[in-house]
Amino acid sequence: MRRSTRARRPSGNARSKRLLAVVGTLAVFGGVVAVTQISSAQDRRTNKPRPAAGQCVEPSPGATAPTGAGSTTRTWQNGRWVRNHWGDGQQSVPECEDGKDGTVGTGTAIACPDVAAKLPQVPNRARAEVDRNLAQLQTQIAEADRRLAAEGNKGEAFIRSAILQPLAGKRRAVLDRITTAIDRVGPRPQGLAQLAECQVQPTGNTGGNNGGGSTPTTPGGGNNGGGNNGGGAEPGAGLGVLANDCDESRLQPHDGFQTGNRCVSTEFGEVGAAANNPSLLITQFPEQVAQNQPFTLRVSTRNLIRDRFLAAGQGGYYVESSLLNDQGLVRGHFHTACRMLDSLTAPPEPQEVPAFFVATEDGRGGAQPDEVTIQVPGLAESGTAQCSVWAGDGSHRLPMMERANQTPAFDSVRIDVN
Repeated sequence: MRRSTRARRPSGNARSKRLLAVVGTLAVFGGVVAVTQISSAQDRRTNKPRPAAGQCVEPSPGATAPTGAGSTTRTWQNGRWVRNHWGDGQQSVPECEDGKDGTVGTGTAIACPDVAAKLPQVPNRARAEVDRNLAQLQTQIAEADRRLAAEGNKGEAFIRSAILQPLAGKRRAVLDRITTAIDRVGPRPQGLAQLAECQVQPTGNTGGNNGGGSTPTTPGGGNNGGGNNGGGAEPGAGLGVLANDCDESRLQPHDGFQTGNRCVSTEFGEVGAAANNPSLLITQFPEQVAQNQPFTLRVSTRNLIRDRFLAAGQGGYYVESSLLNDQGLVRGHFHTACRMLDSLTAPPEPQEVPAFFVATEDGRGGAQPDEVTIQVPGLAESGTAQCSVWAGDGSHRLPMMERANQTPAFDSVRIDVN
């Protein structure tokens, strides 16, 4: 029997689960760092060369969305679109190759008019019904996209008669419901029926900027207090600094793809004031689910502007310095992962692919907390799942904190799967 997932203060047992999960996962993160330092000093194996510009490469394991859709999916939540980048934006080779030449198939997508942008001010009494219908419009587009990917090679006439025309009919019915819902309690919206028709368009690379680039970074923000932070004290607190760049490293330079035994030369970038550092919390989660039973996690973030995502699968990993916006808040996104624990007394193998992973970017976030709902399609194995959420800057690093004794933007819970 599934337990209630309503937002609540976790019980003593749930709090213990959360604490154990956070401590265990942070210990794993620390272990990853320690193992990397040891292997970097001893292991000089030759790594595979960097893919040539524009070359399509096989994605890492676990990079595809559970529905079989493309590498990026969208859902309508609380009045805005939420982007989920499966596998950090990695594309399958066919998806990548089709996207190069714009041919009909996985390199194309259904493009429909933005209904939300055309709506007048929606009365509060109609908001819930309007949001449900806007979400239904997006579900219809996703279904049409899946059919386009599967049967788009049958030609333009088939796409028009079997995909676009039925989609337009479904959209008209939903647009009528939206019009009626608003008309009951406020001024009747005009012209929504004209937004029913959709088209097929080539997909573009939206993983690299996605709203970024228009917000100027804080002038002089890279220094953030002077950089010495000790008034002339010897760097390294008297221990000296072994290295602060890759000039002396025997490892190959990191190339923006997800490969190890490399040296990252990208500057750390801008770190904000302590009160502006990101934090997050899993505010709602089930304590128990059945195998393959879909469930949701609700995540609240603070001081994280979720507008910057450089697709790791396309060379955006660790290549960009951390950036702050004009208010001194980190620009980036957050990650969610669930992995099955083989043991509750020993840390998991760090290289294992999680059972669920997604990176979320929705163009929102700020100094005040807000929430995003993560849809987990189900976990196939029984046992104890560790579901974790952590913030990332634009290039997927955990955002820096002003002080060493601050807790990073990270949370974790355990869920029984049986």
